[in-house]
Amino acid sequence: MLADPLFRTLRPAHDTVQIEFEGVSLSVPANVSLAAALLGSGVTHTRESAVTGRPGAPFCMMGVCFECLVEVDGQANCQACLLPVRAGMRVQRQRGARDVLGADVEVTDE
Repeated sequence: MLADPLFRTLRPAHDTVQIEFEGVSLSVPANVSLAAALLGSGVTHTRESAVTGRPGAPFCMMGVCFECLVEVDGQANCQACLLPVRAGMRVQRQRGARDVLGADVEVTDE
């Protein structure tokens, strides 16, 4: 029986890079998405809802759902599932709504 090429066992990564998440240094596999690196490091949520504060985490892993939004090196609204991990990244949870310049946006119930 031939093995299905879509399903394969992931091998431990030999090459790793150092990133920082919320001020904590993490050693993560190189050549994966930032979302995969964070999930693999045990990060349980990467953002908080602008409306309710509900925690969100990577879901679709292909850029559709926007649940993986993070702030990377001071830039808000980054989709972690679409960013390749690179050494030295400084990553923060995205808390609430952010504009493209990274400033907080006030959300009201008007």
